[in-house]
Amino acid sequence: MKMKKWAGAGAAVWLSVAVNAQTELLKYGDFDKWVVRNVKESGIIGGNTKILHEIGPSINWKQNEPYQNAGGSPWATSNVMAKVCGITKTNTSVYREKRGDGYCARLETHIEKCVVLGVVNIKVLAAGSVWLGSVLEPITSTSNPMGKLSAGVPFTKRPKALMFDYKVKLSGKPDRIRETGFSRVKKVEGMDMPDVICVLQKRWEDADGTIYAKRVGTLVHRFGKSTDGWVNGAQFTIHYGDITHQPFYKSYMGLIGGDDTKYCVNSKGKNVPVKEVGWASEDEVPTHMCLQFDSSHGGAYVGSIGNTFWIDNVRVVY
Repeated sequence: MKMKKWAGAGAAVWLSVAVNAQTELLKYGDFDKWVVRNVKESGIIGGNTKILHEIGPSINWKQNEPYQNAGGSPWATSNVMAKVCGITKTNTSVYREKRGDGYCARLETHIEKCVVLGVVNIKVLAAGSVWLGSVLEPITSTSNPMGKLSAGVPFTKRPKALMFDYKVKLSGKPDRIRETGFSRVKKVEGMDMPDVICVLQKRWEDADGTIYAKRVGTLVHRFGKSTDGWVNGAQFTIHYGDITHQPFYKSYMGLIGGDDTKYCVNSKGKNVPVKEVGWASEDEVPTHMCLQFDSSHGGAYVGSIGNTFWIDNVRVVY
C-alpha cells in the first residue's frame, strides 16, 4: 500500500509517523511513473518488438533509439538495448509491477539468450539492478560491464539512514553460477542474496579528467532470507567515516575497486573510473550519492536464477 505524500518546500517530503522522523522521497522513488520503450529486435532473431520500462515520467520513448534519462530522472535500470555484431537485442530484468493504487519495481535474476546460427550464440546471467545514474546505450559487448554504466548523482546532504519498502524471494539454491556468454558456466560458492548499496562520496577531478573520491558514508545490506510479504518502511543506517574497525564491518563494505569499480562521465564527456582512494573524516560533506538495488549480490554475470527483489518508496531519513 502506498504511503501518503506531503508537499514540502521545493521537494516531495515524506513524514513517517512510524519513526517520527523527516524523510525525503528520492525523485521518482515511489516508482509510480515509468517510461515505456518499444524496441524492435533484429529480424535475424525474430524481429519482435519488446517493451522495456525505465523509471521516469509517464511517456513513450522513440523506438530503437538509445535511451537517455528522461524528465530529470536520476534512475537507471538493467533493462537495456544492445547491438552486438550488428544485431539489436534487448534485456529485461526490471519490471513495473502493480502495487495497490500505484506501482513498484521488481528485480529478477535470469538467463538472457541471443542465438543466431553461424553468427553468435550467447547466454548471459543477468541480474535485475536499479541505481542512481545512467546507461551508455547501446551495449556492444559483455566485456567491462561497469564501464558501460555511469554511477552516482550530485548529493550534498548527510542523511542518517535510507528507508524503503521491500519484498524478497530467494532462489533456494545453495550456490551461484557465473555465466558471461563466452566461457564455460562456473559454480560460485555461496548463496545468492539481493542487496542494497548506498555510498556517499566526496569526488574531485584533476586536469587530465581522472576522477577521485573519498568515502564519506556507507550502507551495504544483503538480504539472506525470503520475506512473508512486504516489509514496509524498513530503515538502514548510513555510517560515516572510516568504518573498518567497527564491529559490523564486512570486507564487502570496503573501498570500491577492481571489478566493482564505478564509472562516471567526467567534464570532458568521457566515462572514466572513479578511483576511491580513502576514507573521509566523519564530518565531511559528500558531493555524490551512489545508490543501487540488485537481485543478486555477486557482481556482473554472477547469481542464481529466480532470485527476486521488489522495492518501493525509496527515501532518505534525516
